[in-house]
Amino acid sequence: MSIVMPMDWDKLRIFHAVAEAGSFTHAGEKLNLSQSAISRQISALEDSVQTPLFHRHARGLILTEQGETLLRTVKDVFHKLTMVQARLSESKDRPSGPLKVTTTIAFGSTWLTSCIKEFIELYPEVEVSLVLSDQELDLGMREADVAIRMTPPTQPDLIQRPLMTVHSRVYASKEYLAERGFPQTVEDLDDHRLIIFGEDSPHPVRTINWLLHEGERSDNPRHPVLQVNNIYGIYRACRSGLGIAAMAEFMIPEESNLVHILPELEGPQHHAYFVYPEEMRNSKRITVFRDFLLRKVAESDF
Repeated sequence: MSIVMPMDWDKLRIFHAVAEAGSFTHAGEKLNLSQSAISRQISALEDSVQTPLFHRHARGLILTEQGETLLRTVKDVFHKLTMVQARLSESKDRPSGPLKVTTTIAFGSTWLTSCIKEFIELYPEVEVSLVLSDQELDLGMREADVAIRMTPPTQPDLIQRPLMTVHSRVYASKEYLAERGFPQTVEDLDDHRLIIFGEDSPHPVRTINWLLHEGERSDNPRHPVLQVNNIYGIYRACRSGLGIAAMAEFMIPEESNLVHILPELEGPQHHAYFVYPEEMRNSKRITVFRDFLLRKVAESDF
């Protein structure tokens, strides 16, 4: 039984030159190889594919039917390689291509979308898409290229970089405070409306409802005015004037009707992480996006 050996790329390059030149002599001049070296390489290629690729005659070479088939494929492959090479060269100077980012609804809807315009204007050839979800998408299965997470990732083989320390503080709207007054002490919260994360839902952070029990008396348990199983929902309810809520500092824009109250109170801190797969380590668009986020965090007050 005959065995077909894999084709050598160097021989295919020589085959392409011979087919274009129409003779061993002209191809040799183009490749700076002797006519005999060219002839040996073509003969070896024909042996490997077990079929003649050229009709040889006194006026030069003519491709056989099999040779024409191979030439079409070689041209297509060389064209694709040239395009890839150009794109890789371009990416060294200018990041380009798709970048799918996943993060939590709260972080994405407030802080990230407020500064993403600057990144897009800096790198217009990077095609950004945001997937906002409180579920952990599988980066290994390429459900996203990069994630910004409020807890350490549970998937293996992911690179994680601490992005920021998340501070939780107490806020109320100006309208609520005008109606209900400012609490002066933590004990005053007993007489105020509190908005918390839903107790029946999985908590994105274990200590998310710390405010409900801060300074609470055992003989007078607090009852929230509203439970919401979405942090951004808490933010919107608080802005509407419904009540007081503990929220991450990054959620509060500079121009807002929300007021930081009880400044001596701060909830348990936790870290946010910039996460991406190991195989994307050398991605230029991920590198510039990471560096952009680190700069924006450094420029922020939180």
